[in-house]
Amino acid sequence: MTARDDTAPAAGEGRSGDMLDLTALWAAIKARKAWIIGPTLAALGLSFVAVNVIPPRYTGEARLLLENGDSFYTRPGPTADNYGAQFDSEGVQSQVQVVMSRDLAREAIKRIGLVGNPEFDSGAGALGALKKLGVLVGLGAHPADRSPEERVLEKYYDRLLVYPVGRSRIVAIEFTSQDPELAARAANVIASTYLEMQGAAKQDTARSASSWLSTTIDPLRKKLAESEAKVEDFRSRHGLLVGTNNTTITSQQLADLSSQLSNARTQQAEAQAKASIIRDAMKTGRTFEIPDVANNELVRRLIEQRVNLRAQIALESRNLLSEHPRIKELNAQLADLEGQLRAASERAVRTLENEAKIAGQRVESFTAALEGQKKTVSGANDSEVQLRALEREARTQREQLEQYMLRYREALARDADNATPADARIISRAVEPTQPSFPKKIPTMIVATLATFLIALAAIISRELLNGAAGPGGAGTSRPPRKPPGWVGAAAGRPDTQPEAGGDKTVDPREARVAGLLTHGGRVGQMQLDLSDPDRSLADLSARVDDGRPGYAPLVVVLDGAAPGDASARELATLLSERCRCVLIDLGSDAERHQPGFSELLSGEALFSDIITRRPNSRLHEIGPGYAGRAAVLAAPDIVEVALDALCETYDWVLVVAASTDEAAVLAPLVAQAQAALVMAGHVGNGHAVEAAYRLSDLTKAPIALVMVEGEGRAGEITREPSPVMA
Repeated sequence: MTARDDTAPAAGEGRSGDMLDLTALWAAIKARKAWIIGPTLAALGLSFVAVNVIPPRYTGEARLLLENGDSFYTRPGPTADNYGAQFDSEGVQSQVQVVMSRDLAREAIKRIGLVGNPEFDSGAGALGALKKLGVLVGLGAHPADRSPEERVLEKYYDRLLVYPVGRSRIVAIEFTSQDPELAARAANVIASTYLEMQGAAKQDTARSASSWLSTTIDPLRKKLAESEAKVEDFRSRHGLLVGTNNTTITSQQLADLSSQLSNARTQQAEAQAKASIIRDAMKTGRTFEIPDVANNELVRRLIEQRVNLRAQIALESRNLLSEHPRIKELNAQLADLEGQLRAASERAVRTLENEAKIAGQRVESFTAALEGQKKTVSGANDSEVQLRALEREARTQREQLEQYMLRYREALARDADNATPADARIISRAVEPTQPSFPKKIPTMIVATLATFLIALAAIISRELLNGAAGPGGAGTSRPPRKPPGWVGAAAGRPDTQPEAGGDKTVDPREARVAGLLTHGGRVGQMQLDLSDPDRSLADLSARVDDGRPGYAPLVVVLDGAAPGDASARELATLLSERCRCVLIDLGSDAERHQPGFSELLSGEALFSDIITRRPNSRLHEIGPGYAGRAAVLAAPDIVEVALDALCETYDWVLVVAASTDEAAVLAPLVAQAQAALVMAGHVGNGHAVEAAYRLSDLTKAPIALVMVEGEGRAGEITREPSPVMA
């Protein structure tokens, strides 16, 4: 944005002319420094008096640690310690509310002795005159109408502060009083009262649990006795007597018969196998390899005799022949022994076979007995199902009774004093404070003084901003009023025709007569463009522009009708750019078509940043017609209107140059939205420019002016550097 001189309030006023002037604002603050220093010093003095008059207050602080107070001996069951689950963030906040409960407050008030203390009890002492008057008119209640604890509760809560220490299970208890000893004692009493109430609450819970359990155990005992009696009666009536291992006799008998049958089958199979093995051995002559035969006493004696006979036969065979009677006698005895051995083996086989038969008979008898027992057991299953249901009911009642008895004994044990410790302990007791917590003298004075200083400073700044004193005109000055649009004669801008202070305005009669001939309906006037005095020229130009839309810069259509060598629209735009932001849209000719311009913007091939150029040694921004020429731009008036609105939002002046020879159909869309129209005439006798101005007057109701050039400046002489006023 730019800041204009107060002598040139252009049509873009409020956009570039109303910027904050910090120098003027600082001058206004210095001019009214008494209104800042006075209240600041007064606030400092009042705060100093206030902090020394107000009675000091002291704060005592006690701290509690919330933790599970049960130990191995006081815990109701063998459960593991779990401190965090009981006191999470919500649990800590709940304990804070317990400390601030009304029941605890009433008990603490009694123990601290706040009733009758004038600092807390509004009923202590005689009533003041104002309070008596308030009671009479009904604005307040008499302190005697409430109980002493209720009178103290309000002040008690005002002086009590309970809060959890961040990210911990520690609760801080702060109590404030004018008496430091009372503040410390009150904080300790509140903490002790809280611990006692915690223990009492747990003891009440154990007492109520033992009372309920005692009333529940007796009926449960009776129900258990009835259930067990039903079980025994049902068992005796259906013969479901219980033996060892808690099983019925029929089931035990079935198991015994099954094991005996298995043993009999095993013995039968073993005897049959042994008999078969002995017969096979007898056929192969290996009878004596069988253990049952070899271990027989008779067989062992016969074998010994056979060995002796064979020894004698061998001895006698050395001296006697085989036909000798002695040899024959010995052979006959040996054959007799062999027969006895075979007979003994046969008897062993028959014995085993008899044992196998006996085992088979036992198997058959056990099988028959087992089948009968199975029928008996299957008949008793239905009764056992009913018996098991009765036993389950009795067992459930027995387990419930045992649990209740265990809980009852635990509840009785926890009902004793000191058996239920509180779930908290005091980790820091309050001590008598030595420094007051209120008021903080130095911080209070600093805050009051600084706040008053800032408020006074803000009031001065606001007043200056609202009155416009901090604008570009400087402090204590106001911007000159903007001249109404209309026709102004040629002598309006000359130094020699300006009225003196307190004098009459003088106008050259010849120039006034010539200017009158140039008027058309009172809307076609003329203005002097003095290139050597840009401020006066711009002020005259601003007076010939209608008030534009709020927030938009004025749009001026310029027809370049001057003769060669006279000032052109570009010189006028260059003059404007020294005081504000100005853009020149050259649609007067197709001379500059070597770079992108307005036509590329309308077709979407380029952006504003691509088509806006700046001339060397100048702050003037220019936009050309583009490669497609001015005809393509003027053929789309709707899109041109949108683009011009965007430029009016960005710049302080927007000048659109058109040819003075253009037809009315070409100029009408541009002139329709313009706030002024200028025709660069150069001199008074330019008839072509007068004709162009007449044609414009038929197309728009905006002011129209012929721009004349006076002074030494001519075309091309505006080459100086931009004015330092440019921001």
